[in-house]
Amino acid sequence: MNSLLLLALTSLCVADPYERSYSDVEHHRTIYISENGPRLSVEMEQTKVISHRGGNATLPCKFHREFSSGTANSPKTRIKWTKLTTDYLKEIDVIVAMGNHKKSYGSYHGRVFLQEASDRDASLVITDVTLDDYGKYKCEIIEGLEDDTGVVTLDLQGIVFPYFPRMGRYNLNFQEAQQTCQNQDAVIASFDQLYDAWRGGLDWCNAGWLSDGSVQYPITKPREPCGGKDTVPGVRNYGLRDKEKGRYDVFCFTSNYKGRFYYLIHPTKLTYDEAVQACLKDGSQIAKVGQMFAAWKLMGYDRCDGGWLADGSVRYPISRPRRRCSPDEATVRFVGFPDKKHKLYGVYCFRTYN
Repeated sequence: MNSLLLLALTSLCVADPYERSYSDVEHHRTIYISENGPRLSVEMEQTKVISHRGGNATLPCKFHREFSSGTANSPKTRIKWTKLTTDYLKEIDVIVAMGNHKKSYGSYHGRVFLQEASDRDASLVITDVTLDDYGKYKCEIIEGLEDDTGVVTLDLQGIVFPYFPRMGRYNLNFQEAQQTCQNQDAVIASFDQLYDAWRGGLDWCNAGWLSDGSVQYPITKPREPCGGKDTVPGVRNYGLRDKEKGRYDVFCFTSNYKGRFYYLIHPTKLTYDEAVQACLKDGSQIAKVGQMFAAWKLMGYDRCDGGWLADGSVRYPISRPRRRCSPDEATVRFVGFPDKKHKLYGVYCFRTYN
């Protein structure tokens, strides 16, 4: 067993002469120094793991201990995985294990387990990854009075897209923004996801909510209405805003899906209600905005026909820019929110795979 040296350090603190005097008060600090260094240490082989929705992910975590005798793993070693929230003040329990006793929590129940490739392997395996699994995870190893931690990020392949509802721009508070993304088969994007999208060329001149409660927007082509033409490209930041009273757009994030996204071949153009029924008759649901963006970005879906989506908007995805479709860029074209009862368009459907 390592020996500890106990040092009592005494210092005399003298206050500023213009302030209240504490010259007669002694402050004692006790410092514990481990003679041979820490006995328990955690090693993270990677700081980031990339997966996608519906896939699996292994978050690495190994620990090492120094023994005076024996090498067997202690049955009293406690392994705890938690997910860190955006403000780092709250942690979400994922799984706790001690010996043969293991317990997973919340949405992770039944989807997570420890890899245990060796008696010092505490790596976390997440199956059927969801959009909400994105983020930072902490591996904590505890044995007696000793403990150590490591942090790893689970990143997801996917796409960030800006969104505003039928009622127009700057109409969503934070809670409404979260729900709006969920309604479009997505989640509210993080700053890191928006930053990566900006580096990939995303340019949007309307401010939107992010998952940390901040409001920001990405500019690749500086211009007067978007912070000024003489400014540098970047992610413009409004800072943290009032989640109840603030009204903005939102940036959503989505990833791979298990299903088929397609344009329904139909003999006539359709009103919105007719479009919904046409997809149902074909064994599907009318597609959501997030599903169109995922099909366009991750699968290269290309169709030069405007079609209804579930939110009542009309859009079409272009992967191969060409005249009359999208001559200058590959993008998801937004037609608008037409009159549902009188305007006629095609429809995009989505069929889920079990």
